[in-house]
Amino acid sequence: MAQTPDEPLTLTVHSLPAPEQAGGSFDAAKTRAGRWKMIALLLVSASPVIASYFTYYVVRPEGRRNYGELINPQRPLPALAGVDAQGRSAPLTGLKDQWLLISVADSACDELCQKHLYLQHQLREGLGKERDRLDWVWLRTDALRLTEPLKAATAAATVLQVDAQALAGWLQPAAGQRLQDHLYVVDPIGNWMMRFPANADPKQIKRDLDRLLRASAFWDKPGRLPDAAPAVSG
Repeated sequence: MAQTPDEPLTLTVHSLPAPEQAGGSFDAAKTRAGRWKMIALLLVSASPVIASYFTYYVVRPEGRRNYGELINPQRPLPALAGVDAQGRSAPLTGLKDQWLLISVADSACDELCQKHLYLQHQLREGLGKERDRLDWVWLRTDALRLTEPLKAATAAATVLQVDAQALAGWLQPAAGQRLQDHLYVVDPIGNWMMRFPANADPKQIKRDLDRLLRASAFWDKPGRLPDAAPAVSG
């Protein structure tokens, strides 16, 4: 019987991945995961901004029949330092995290100025339990001393002396009007976003404020952090 010659035993060896290839796949996976985490973090951080634009331009109740003029594009609070009643520096950016209803006038405070200050006070008080979400702000355009009655009348307001020329680079009146003719609204993110007309109807202003506060209630909370509290008159 014929015998087959002995044949060497052969083994099939499959190549293993190089260490640098395995590490590269792991690093790529880590990079992708890190990117997703970064995107998620940015979305969370930007959510108040997204919400504000969504509520102003999409979800605003009763369509677009707002009384105040919407400012587009919105203008953020400038890097402008004001001075409080005690002579301390107070940056305007410190007013963020609250809705602001702003009037502008010199320290003499003529009849229109007094009307605006009274209206701001009444509108804020008229918001009831929501009033702590809105600050009443008077920006004074000179350094003259306030009279004692005027200081007493604005004790609950945020009163800051600001440079008139610098302020005019941020707030602007309607065509044919003066800066002091209007009331202005700034959102909690710090954007000037609405201007009420000269000789405005208080009822219409109140309606717009109610809508803004109602539409933003799910993301805007009253008050600021303690170290961000603005200076007030005293």
